[in-house]
Amino acid sequence: MKKTAFLIITLVLGLNVFAQQKNRPNIIVILTDDHAVQSIGAYGSKMGATPNLDRLAKQGAVFNKAFVANSICGPSRAILLTGKYSHINGFKDNHDKFDVSQDIFPKRLQASGFQTAWVGKWHLLSYPQGFDYWNILPGQGQYYNPSFISMKGDTSRIEGYGTDVITDLALKWLSNRDQAKPFFVVVGEKAPHRTWMPDIQDLGKFDDVTFPLPSNFYDNYDKRLAAAMQDMSVEKTMKLGYDLKMKSDPDNLAQAFLARMNPVQKQAWSNYYDRIEEDFLTRKLSGRALTEWKFQRYMRDYYSTTLSLDRNIGRILDYLDNNNLTKNTMVVYTSDQGFYLGEHGWFDKRFMYEESMRTPLIIRYPGFIKSGIVSDQMVSNVDFAPTFLDAAGVSIPKEIQGRSMMPLFKNPKASIRRSAYYHFYEYPGEHSVLKHFGIRTRRYKLIRFYDHRNFWELYDLQTDPNEMNNLYGEKEYQSITVDLKKQLRQLCVDNKDIEALKWLQDN
Repeated sequence: MKKTAFLIITLVLGLNVFAQQKNRPNIIVILTDDHAVQSIGAYGSKMGATPNLDRLAKQGAVFNKAFVANSICGPSRAILLTGKYSHINGFKDNHDKFDVSQDIFPKRLQASGFQTAWVGKWHLLSYPQGFDYWNILPGQGQYYNPSFISMKGDTSRIEGYGTDVITDLALKWLSNRDQAKPFFVVVGEKAPHRTWMPDIQDLGKFDDVTFPLPSNFYDNYDKRLAAAMQDMSVEKTMKLGYDLKMKSDPDNLAQAFLARMNPVQKQAWSNYYDRIEEDFLTRKLSGRALTEWKFQRYMRDYYSTTLSLDRNIGRILDYLDNNNLTKNTMVVYTSDQGFYLGEHGWFDKRFMYEESMRTPLIIRYPGFIKSGIVSDQMVSNVDFAPTFLDAAGVSIPKEIQGRSMMPLFKNPKASIRRSAYYHFYEYPGEHSVLKHFGIRTRRYKLIRFYDHRNFWELYDLQTDPNEMNNLYGEKEYQSITVDLKKQLRQLCVDNKDIEALKWLQDN
């Protein structure tokens, strides 16, 4: 009798576990690099570069106020993995090495029965843990015929265009997985990271487009010392050789990438850029004419590079449709940060200004998110880890600093945070952006630059969305400043940012 009862209990528990596994969602995160919100159709771009991403947006939710907590490649990924800010997870800038032995959410998913994988750009100076499968680019990786480091520790080169190859590897893993288990996979695309190298089939796709200059392209950085000190302008920093592929320029390091190409790729590449360069040399441009020529070339390469990215998003969505996985799979599209497309005269990221702090976030989750939702609720990339754990039915450790977005899926009018916290550390470093931290509320942004130079910036995003007018010190904003400083101090306390608290003592 006891033996029979035990067998019945075991069977019931087994059926419950099976039912739980069956109902848990699969999760795919498509994580791109430096994809600017303002280049995506779902966010208002008219360039037509993202039809598949726009298709995903129509089937899910677009988050208008998604932010990153540290706008630079490696630290952003570390925040995603841990649900903790940079000062807690230990990876503050790209010179650090990520301690992958710490508690990261894929380990918890894996322990709960998920199959886990990371394919493509990793960029954390350590090998992944918590994944049943990984195959990663060394460092930034290459656009053409990229090398990959496998779980065996060996490095091999794979022929093809990088965005295609990364997606091929991800789809191959999905096809060979254990179909009885839910899966979590990150597709880490390199594109559209500098130096914006389009696929051969996309060369020249935007050559007939004249991109409008942003209204603040010729920003004079009045009352914004950090902006005046930066080294990331299209005019002065963007290189004719390295960035824009002109062989005649002494700094033509980008031509080293030609060595990775096969003869067919190299011939097509040279045919296109040699023609561009021949025309450029006849123009003998200087001053603003040269700067604006550089801007047009930058935009044409950047947008052309995103075309392959969008095609491969379409491939992933088609795979889910064709394999009856769409209904039970959460698809998350995001970037490690935003990017400047000429705003303030810049390219790159790093600053707490909107173009780099704000990141695209589109989520499709059938049964939980209604199609066509546009959310103006504030979220941060520190919120990804608890969201994925929550969706999977895995307990969220109290040490995680982010908050689950699941309440927003169920009720678009719900709110999980009143403000977003930001802290950038990499100075001295590439592009000379000063260390700074701050708070972004629905209307205001208060930034504290510190260490090398100490000062504040305040913006009213309702009246000054382009962040041109630093209001710090203005009499009519004194009470607002005091309140924002109190909120910022509380964020520093709540998030245990001791370094930031130290600099708040000096007003």
